[in-house]
Amino acid sequence: MKSLLVATLALVPLTAVQETPGPAPEVEAYRQTVRDILSEALVRGEAYAKLSELVEVAPHRLSGSPGAAAAVEWARQAMLEDGLENVRLEPCMVTHWERGETERLRVVAPPELAGLELPILALGGSIATPEHGLIAEVVEVQDFDELKELGEGAKGKIVFFNRPMDATLLSTFPAYGGAVGQRVNGAAEAARVGGVAALVRSMTTRLDDFPHTGAMRYVDGVKKVPTAAVSTRGAELIAGLLEKGETVKLQLELDCKNFPPAPSFNVIGELVGREKPEEIVVLGGHLDSWDVGQGAHDDGGPCCQTIEAVRLLKKLGLRPRRTLRVIMFMNEENGLGGAKAYYADHKDEMPNHVFAVESDSGAFTPRGFQSNANPEAMKVLRDIAMLFEGTGGERVVHGGGGADVSPMKASGVIVGSYLPDSQRYFDLHHSERDTIDQVSPREIELGAGLIASLVYVIADLEERLPHNPVPE
Repeated sequence: MKSLLVATLALVPLTAVQETPGPAPEVEAYRQTVRDILSEALVRGEAYAKLSELVEVAPHRLSGSPGAAAAVEWARQAMLEDGLENVRLEPCMVTHWERGETERLRVVAPPELAGLELPILALGGSIATPEHGLIAEVVEVQDFDELKELGEGAKGKIVFFNRPMDATLLSTFPAYGGAVGQRVNGAAEAARVGGVAALVRSMTTRLDDFPHTGAMRYVDGVKKVPTAAVSTRGAELIAGLLEKGETVKLQLELDCKNFPPAPSFNVIGELVGREKPEEIVVLGGHLDSWDVGQGAHDDGGPCCQTIEAVRLLKKLGLRPRRTLRVIMFMNEENGLGGAKAYYADHKDEMPNHVFAVESDSGAFTPRGFQSNANPEAMKVLRDIAMLFEGTGGERVVHGGGGADVSPMKASGVIVGSYLPDSQRYFDLHHSERDTIDQVSPREIELGAGLIASLVYVIADLEERLPHNPVPE
């Protein structure tokens, strides 16, 4: 048997039996520390408990609302209770829009379906319809080029954007990116050709009766028209009727309202570095959420993970060389008011911002991180990720960071984001289904441990990550 084994190995190319090179020695030295952080997170983690408190105190946290204000105070208290240092509120001005009480989409024609109501949610920023709604025929398009080709054919009509997310893509985030433009810009494009309203297929691959809201924007000089998202089943019904050659008329009623920008706050806490406190590693998420569901995955869970990450380090007596700064940004969903204010207020500090990671993709099982890091820094990040072997989060891919840390890129700060599994995220995103019962306690704690491990090693290495080149 031994001779057979030797003969078999002799036929295997040498490269196939060589071990994959491990991390650099200075990173390898943190392997046991990472193991300790992950064990603490999985056995005694408190991220899920934090999320339970947050969704009870403030289930709806749309910027400018009382729920958002309650969330700010919750985050401040949570940081203080966990022993974070320099806990403070930093002011920002945020978008203030309210959904109102009336959201209704009724079928008027064909006659056999008259009175049937289809599930909708107004899109954030939409204007209201006239008091008793508007009634118009529907035209369906897949993209803006098709809309332009309709020309006069869209005048006086409700423009129905029905391009689905591409279910063939392995990650749902590119699928979302390929479809979300019709939600963001649909109302303005419909108005350009004389449409009286825009109706958008919900941004999800799931076929159900839960509509998904989200931000939209108007364009200066273009008439404002109301806009809403219809559930995917509702979209399929409308599309099926049109495909049969039916004339479809709908009555849309919305009483949402825009208000002037409102004052709010980013919530900040720190673990001050023991040797280089002026150098900063940022971690955070956005505290605001839409006004449906509980914002458990978007972005309550990730916010709780980043606060929890620093608590884990404190519990283990780990204080890195550099300062860890936790930021709960306000107003990511419909304006980025908090992100813009933080960058403006701390622009002089940007040369000392070593790395900024945001968690804004849910609290599902880990799949790694992404970053816009330069090649030298990317090598370090990938070495660190080798310490996460067995967690599912061992990879670092090239890509952008989260929306709230994106302004820092203009100063050459390396940004990144935590990547959980994406397959179920858009089943819940911006809908009534985004509730805490969709969050796995073990998955959220493991994610908190990985985030804690990543930022601790980055902040504690003797050599800092080299800045990215400042874009022209």
